[in-house]
Amino acid sequence: MTSPPAALQKLEKIGKLKAEPPDQAEFDGLVRSARRKLPDAEVPGLSPDSRFILAYDAAHSLALAALRWHGYRSENRYLVFQVLGTTLDFPTPKWRFLDSRAPHFWD
Repeated sequence: MTSPPAALQKLEKIGKLKAEPPDQAEFDGLVRSARRKLPDAEVPGLSPDSRFILAYDAAHSLALAALRWHGYRSENRYLVFQVLGTTLDFPTPKWRFLDSRAPHFWD
Protein backbone atom coordinates (compact mmCIF):
# COMPACT_ATOMS: atom_id res chain seq x y z
CA MET A 1 0.00 0.00 0.00
CA THR A 2 1.24 3.50 -0.77
CA SER A 3 1.53 6.16 1.89
CA PRO A 4 -1.71 7.97 2.80
CA PRO A 5 -2.58 11.17 0.97
CA ALA A 6 -1.24 14.32 2.62
CA ALA A 7 -4.76 15.66 3.25
CA LEU A 8 -5.62 12.62 5.37
CA GLN A 9 -2.33 12.87 7.24
CA LYS A 10 -3.07 16.51 8.07
CA LEU A 11 -6.51 15.58 9.41
CA GLU A 12 -4.90 12.92 11.57
CA LYS A 13 -2.38 15.42 12.87
CA ILE A 14 -5.14 17.75 14.09
CA GLY A 15 -7.15 14.89 15.59
CA LYS A 16 -9.98 14.72 13.07
CA LEU A 17 -9.00 11.25 11.81
CA LYS A 18 -7.47 8.27 13.53
CA ALA A 19 -4.94 6.08 11.74
CA GLU A 20 -5.96 2.44 11.85
CA PRO A 21 -4.69 -0.32 9.58
CA PRO A 22 -7.14 -1.20 6.81
CA ASP A 23 -9.19 -4.31 7.44
CA GLN A 24 -10.39 -6.21 4.37
CA ALA A 25 -13.22 -7.90 6.29
CA GLU A 26 -14.50 -4.54 7.55
CA PHE A 27 -14.21 -3.03 4.06
CA ASP A 28 -16.13 -5.95 2.55
CA GLY A 29 -18.79 -5.67 5.26
CA LEU A 30 -19.30 -1.96 4.56
CA VAL A 31 -19.71 -2.61 0.84
CA ARG A 32 -22.14 -5.50 1.53
CA SER A 33 -24.15 -3.25 3.83
CA ALA A 34 -24.48 -0.62 1.11
CA ARG A 35 -25.48 -3.22 -1.46
CA ARG A 36 -28.27 -4.44 0.84
CA LYS A 37 -29.58 -0.96 1.62
CA LEU A 38 -29.65 0.54 -1.88
CA PRO A 39 -32.32 -1.81 -3.27
CA ASP A 40 -34.40 -1.27 -0.13
CA ALA A 41 -34.18 2.49 -0.71
CA GLU A 42 -36.00 1.96 -4.02
CA VAL A 43 -39.03 0.23 -2.48
CA PRO A 44 -41.97 2.48 -3.39
CA GLY A 45 -44.08 1.42 -0.39
CA LEU A 46 -41.64 2.92 2.10
CA SER A 47 -42.01 6.48 3.29
CA PRO A 48 -39.74 9.05 1.64
CA ASP A 49 -37.96 9.51 4.99
CA SER A 50 -37.21 5.79 5.26
CA ARG A 51 -36.01 5.64 1.66
CA PHE A 52 -33.74 8.63 2.21
CA ILE A 53 -32.24 7.15 5.38
CA LEU A 54 -31.52 3.86 3.61
CA ALA A 55 -29.90 5.60 0.64
CA TYR A 56 -27.94 7.98 2.85
CA ASP A 57 -26.76 5.10 5.03
CA ALA A 58 -25.60 3.19 1.95
CA ALA A 59 -23.69 6.25 0.71
CA HIS A 60 -22.10 6.64 4.14
CA SER A 61 -21.07 2.97 4.23
CA LEU A 62 -19.34 3.32 0.87
CA ALA A 63 -17.63 6.58 1.86
CA LEU A 64 -16.45 5.01 5.11
CA ALA A 65 -15.17 1.98 3.19
CA ALA A 66 -13.07 4.33 1.05
CA LEU A 67 -11.66 6.04 4.13
CA ARG A 68 -10.90 2.71 5.81
CA TRP A 69 -9.18 1.56 2.60
CA HIS A 70 -6.70 4.39 3.14
CA GLY A 71 -6.11 3.35 6.75
CA TYR A 72 -8.17 5.94 8.63
CA ARG A 73 -11.30 6.12 10.74
CA SER A 74 -13.44 9.09 11.76
CA GLU A 75 -15.76 9.53 14.72
CA ASN A 76 -17.63 12.26 12.83
CA ARG A 77 -20.13 10.87 10.37
CA TYR A 78 -19.98 13.91 8.09
CA LEU A 79 -16.19 13.82 7.71
CA VAL A 80 -16.25 10.63 5.63
CA PHE A 81 -18.13 12.63 2.97
CA GLN A 82 -15.83 15.62 3.24
CA VAL A 83 -12.75 13.52 2.42
CA LEU A 84 -14.29 11.84 -0.63
CA GLY A 85 -12.31 14.20 -2.85
CA THR A 86 -9.19 12.61 -1.40
CA THR A 87 -10.28 9.00 -0.86
CA LEU A 88 -12.07 8.53 -4.20
CA ASP A 89 -11.20 11.64 -6.22
CA PHE A 90 -14.92 12.45 -5.92
CA PRO A 91 -15.93 15.85 -7.37
CA THR A 92 -16.35 18.57 -4.74
CA PRO A 93 -19.96 19.51 -5.66
CA LYS A 94 -21.05 15.90 -5.17
CA TRP A 95 -19.48 15.36 -1.74
CA ARG A 96 -20.74 18.76 -0.62
CA PHE A 97 -24.25 17.69 -1.63
CA LEU A 98 -23.95 14.56 0.54
CA ASP A 99 -22.38 16.49 3.40
CA SER A 100 -25.11 19.16 3.34
CA ARG A 101 -27.75 16.48 3.81
CA ALA A 102 -26.00 14.77 6.70
CA PRO A 103 -28.53 14.28 9.48
CA HIS A 104 -26.84 16.20 12.28
CA PHE A 105 -28.51 14.10 14.96
CA TRP A 106 -26.18 11.26 13.83
CA ASP A 107 -23.00 13.21 14.67
